[in-house]
Amino acid sequence: MAEQQKRQVVLDTETTGLSTADDHRIIEIGCVEVINRRATGETFHQYINPERAIDAGALEVHGISSEFLADKPKFAEISHDFLQFIAGAELIIHNAAFDVGFLDHELKKIKTETRRIKDVCTVLDTLKLARDKHPGQKNNLDALCKRYEIDNSNRELHGALLDSEILADVYLAMTGGQVSLSLAADEPVAVNHQTDTLSPTSQKQRGRLKVIKANEVELSAHDASLQRLENASDGQCIWLAEQ
Repeated sequence: MAEQQKRQVVLDTETTGLSTADDHRIIEIGCVEVINRRATGETFHQYINPERAIDAGALEVHGISSEFLADKPKFAEISHDFLQFIAGAELIIHNAAFDVGFLDHELKKIKTETRRIKDVCTVLDTLKLARDKHPGQKNNLDALCKRYEIDNSNRELHGALLDSEILADVYLAMTGGQVSLSLAADEPVAVNHQTDTLSPTSQKQRGRLKVIKANEVELSAHDASLQRLENASDGQCIWLAEQ
């Protein structure tokens, strides 16, 4: 029986301000697709004309100006493609209430659209997940990157697609699995299950296999990698358990 695929979409938004009560709007959406804990390379990224001014505080965070957004499509014009991309997936969002609230706010403005995010997909909040795993500690994205040794050196300003890519790495690390999207992009290695038996003559021609043992530096690096896996998986690293 074929393995059932689990499709997740890591999502982030940027907005004109902090509250939908003041009719603030979405100006950028970034999504990264992950299937069975592997990045597929499929993304959804769109800048959006919010049809209103951007708060000065928000501009300092993301650096996206009204002038830049002036010729971008409105949310209603991209909503079909967006909903199609996330349909049936589990959304992975940091502080999900914020982003889902803004997405629903945008959907409500479309007279012909009756669906809300909960009607299209499920949602997992990585902020809640982080608080459960690390109570009493800072659990914003930068703090989690430091804790799980995720490189966020390119994150000078917030950006929806970049933050989604970083959050994908953080989520995979927090849940004890693969910790880098770059690993998921590798092509699968073909495995040949056929076993060839070498004749005595062939073995003699090949000579004795040379055994190269790891040096102290390599062993130390290996132990450090195992310890990072142990920390990220809350003590569930099977390699350490077997030692």
